[in-house]
Amino acid sequence: MATIEDFQKLDIRVGTIIEASKFEKAKKPAYQLKIDFGEEIGIKQSSAQITDLYNLEELKGKQILAVVNFPARQIANFMSEVLVLGTYSKDGVILITPDKKAKNGDKLG
Repeated sequence: MATIEDFQKLDIRVGTIIEASKFEKAKKPAYQLKIDFGEEIGIKQSSAQITDLYNLEELKGKQILAVVNFPARQIANFMSEVLVLGTYSKDGVILITPDKKAKNGDKLG
């Protein structure tokens, strides 16, 4: 079982996707995302396997939640700096998003 202290170690923030492109070199279908997390954290990049339910056009401007304090992870020729959060459904990954407009960098608490 995880403790509340374990959960509190995660830094989960709101960000806005400012760029999305196909990740051609990924083993599984994925997008490369550039996400704005506001002044404190800045712009970070991530690889996300969300191609089943999202197209590139609808991702730009979309707010998401991501873990920003994991170490960067190399995927093919790309460094993924944050983990974008989603749920695994039968049709594909559904992004976790704020239900109202939030400030980039707002922390899940």
